[in-house]
Amino acid sequence: MEDIIRKYFEAWVKADGTLIKEIFSDQTVYSECYGPEYHGADQIARWFRDWNRKGRVLEWNIKRIHTVGRTVFAEWYFKCEYEGTVDGFDGVTIADFDDDCRIVKLCEFQSKAEHYLPYGEA
Repeated sequence: MEDIIRKYFEAWVKADGTLIKEIFSDQTVYSECYGPEYHGADQIARWFRDWNRKGRVLEWNIKRIHTVGRTVFAEWYFKCEYEGTVDGFDGVTIADFDDDCRIVKLCEFQSKAEHYLPYGEA
């Protein structure tokens, strides 16, 4: 299952959506970190195509990844150029898999990539 998450992230970096329908179930619910939600592999494939017309993923690097049962937790750094603006952020993906090793639920959570110490060093 971890390999599937790695392939999915790599698909974004390569702008290659050919594996989308193999990775996601028709029953998938995919919640992005800033609000949009996609239902089913067809909507995810459509979103992938539409997004890649306006932008490109520069990096999507996994910092650590763990599997518990049929759930994969991945912490990552994401950087993209979208409509001429470059941005990056840290995040976490939680992905649930079905019996066929296809993703049936995926949630993303975002955190600012730049951190600061409001109280200084400990």
